[in-house]
Amino acid sequence: MAACAKTAVSENDHWSLLTGTMSSKDSIPWVEKYRPQKLSEIVGNEEIIQSLGFFVEKGNPPHFIMSGPPGCGKTTAIWAMARESLGEHVKNAVLELNASDDRGIDVVRNKIKTFCQTKVTLPPKRQKLIILDEADSMTEGAQQALRRTMENYSETTRFALACNQSDKIIEPVQSRCAILRFHKLTDAQLAHRLEEVCAAENVSYNDEGLNALLFTAQGDMRQALNNLQCTVSAYEFVSAENVLKVCDEPHPELMANMLKLCAEQNIREAAQIIHDFYRMGYSPEDIVANMFRVSKTVSLPEYVKMEFMKEIGLCHMRISEGLSSLLQLSGLVAKLCALETK
Repeated sequence: MAACAKTAVSENDHWSLLTGTMSSKDSIPWVEKYRPQKLSEIVGNEEIIQSLGFFVEKGNPPHFIMSGPPGCGKTTAIWAMARESLGEHVKNAVLELNASDDRGIDVVRNKIKTFCQTKVTLPPKRQKLIILDEADSMTEGAQQALRRTMENYSETTRFALACNQSDKIIEPVQSRCAILRFHKLTDAQLAHRLEEVCAAENVSYNDEGLNALLFTAQGDMRQALNNLQCTVSAYEFVSAENVLKVCDEPHPELMANMLKLCAEQNIREAAQIIHDFYRMGYSPEDIVANMFRVSKTVSLPEYVKMEFMKEIGLCHMRISEGLSSLLQLSGLVAKLCALETK
């Protein structure tokens, strides 16, 4: 991955950022500026995107539940399908409600029902669309009311529910929908889009910086673009050090060294690294989560990594139950050093 030659932001642009005189286009967050507008522009989940393209072409789509981790393109895919299917009618024929809206039973009975009853002239085999983002946070009463609304207005309105966990949607709603399960994006897919954005924004970066963005994003495109923009705004050059400073993550190289010291049963130096992380202000949750991610790729034998991941996972569980302290981290280091790794 060749680094771009030009600098991230010129001196004039930097002054414009400080004084607020940049154009509205330049002030748009990159997550929105580079959001795909067509299904063909979406990265990853090719089979699902192909299925949505079929419904755009043939019309009469079912109700949808789109589940998957954050930043994998669920809401973007719904909107892209709506634009291609409804064309110029998209403004009047689409209603979106997200987590910032009150979505109790009153909203279903009033706002959603009112939209369903509103007459919009559409081409044949096209229906109005209601997008419910983060639908798994809706109350059960609201979901029960939604079930009846979906039945009554199915001829004129389709529902698309985006959520992280489909099991939090009640069974009667699930049975009325086609469930599309998105998976997180691969590092290669993230890297390709990040390189495109860097080229478009004239951002200087190196391979280590790009790898750091992939490490911190963990398959989340939204997180990757936000971290990239924050790094460029703060330091102009995207290097591993700059990315980790912006994201405030324990350094993965130090964490990898700590795991190797545990494999060598060098408890004193391994514990010192963990104590240093703790004194830097990182919470035990951050340290253990980072340790788990690093343990997947550290250069150790596979059986050692499996044993390490088991102990790290158990420690993470105890911390999530409220036992968050330096003692837990020290105990984890002691257990890792006591494992048979020869």
